[in-house]
Amino acid sequence: MNTPTSSSAPALDNQLCFALYSTSLAMMRVYRGLLPKLGLTYPQYLVMMVLWEQDNLTVSDIGERLFLDSATLTPLLKRMEAQQLVTRARAKADERQVIVTLTAQGQALRDEAAKLMPQVLCATKCSVEEITGLRDQLVDLRKNLNDSAGL
Repeated sequence: MNTPTSSSAPALDNQLCFALYSTSLAMMRVYRGLLPKLGLTYPQYLVMMVLWEQDNLTVSDIGERLFLDSATLTPLLKRMEAQQLVTRARAKADERQVIVTLTAQGQALRDEAAKLMPQVLCATKCSVEEITGLRDQLVDLRKNLNDSAGL
């Protein structure tokens, strides 16, 4: 039996959280179609992007950049090490820290990954200016939400 919805109940399609969530899923589907060419999953791709910007980072540095904890990153990094994309080594100054470094194979993927960006832009059917503006708005929104949550 169908129960009529209350007029005070929020409509799903009117919710910002659902628009963000469903758009994120759609974006990941686009990447899921492209990343097998690189042999990467989307989370691995994000780690690689961080390391392509700056190599030789601690697990906690990568986690801070990606908003992930080490318990989430460690198994991911172990798989990437098994794929010979990165190496992990204890820091000499503080053995509690693990330094993640790109291998030559991991560095070589950077040029191939750069070829994905035009395909992703094309999938959005947006201009570079529109994407840049939207990204900037989302970054501001994330900052405001994190500030509100005390993060």
